[in-house]
Amino acid sequence: MTSLAVSPTTVLKLNFRETLEDMKQTIQMTINGQRRELLVDPQQPLLWSLRDDLGMTGTKYGCGKGLCGCCTVHLNGVAVRSCQMPTGGLQNAEIRTIEGVGSEEMLHPVQQAWEIEDVAQCGYCQAGQIMSAVALLDSDSSPSDEAIDVAMDGNLCRCATYKRIRKAIHRAVRLKMEGASS
Repeated sequence: MTSLAVSPTTVLKLNFRETLEDMKQTIQMTINGQRRELLVDPQQPLLWSLRDDLGMTGTKYGCGKGLCGCCTVHLNGVAVRSCQMPTGGLQNAEIRTIEGVGSEEMLHPVQQAWEIEDVAQCGYCQAGQIMSAVALLDSDSSPSDEAIDVAMDGNLCRCATYKRIRKAIHRAVRLKMEGASS
């Protein structure tokens, strides 16, 4: 008869894994118009649920502290930093990511304006910038420069394309009006 020797460390690791699995919750939400169900640690930030669990890598990781804006998504129509949003608190939420803005066949007016004004340089912050700009135009159809500055505050651009971003938002307003009148 042989006995199986198991170290206390192995038992601890096994119990820890079981505890982690027990902590996961099923969260249902609508992402870009599609109903989704995720089994996640409720403390996991939405950013990682989107990127790692759903493969939606358009939303970027920047600072992990909600200070740079790279990870901006819309939560029930409001621009938020997904790195600071625990997924567990988003039961039945409506989430919109950069993948849900426009399409390859028909870009959103903000995306069109971004291209026309040649906003992107390195491009890393652009998903967050666009998400904030779309949220602004959803709530203010003709924002002033001051309103743009307030709405875009906290979206950092390492390439400092802030003047082009503002110009693109004004162009997006015109593009939206042209689209509404046609």
